[in-house]
Amino acid sequence: MAMSEFPAEWQKFKYRGKSLDELINMPMDEFVKLLPSRQRRSLTRGFTPQQRRLLEKIRKMRREGKLTKTIKTHVRDLVILPEMVGLKFGVYNGKEFVEFQVVPEMIGHYLGEFAITTKKVEHGEPGLKATRSSLFLAMKG
Repeated sequence: MAMSEFPAEWQKFKYRGKSLDELINMPMDEFVKLLPSRQRRSLTRGFTPQQRRLLEKIRKMRREGKLTKTIKTHVRDLVILPEMVGLKFGVYNGKEFVEFQVVPEMIGHYLGEFAITTKKVEHGEPGLKATRSSLFLAMKG
């Protein structure tokens, strides 16, 4: 993929001193050396069958030029690689698919980090939509 296909702000991006174009053209074993230890260990152990299928799907979509189509997946433990930049993903959070576009700053993170699985608990007023213990508190009135 040529640099001209990316927006101008992405062309200035550097990951550990390497430009996005260098990262895309870099062999996998060299790229793995740039990652933090947890991601490095995850990639050196190899891909799971689900991760492998997703990577094949990503590469197929890149070849066919279908960059605007969303790739829906349940795979949350795949490290974001430079070849994924610019693609749209729908990652399952246990209830729905959370859609986002991969930008260069996401390289080295996991897909699941961008599809939060929990939401903030918001309790109601005492006695209304609250916990069972607050059922016996005096109501506003």
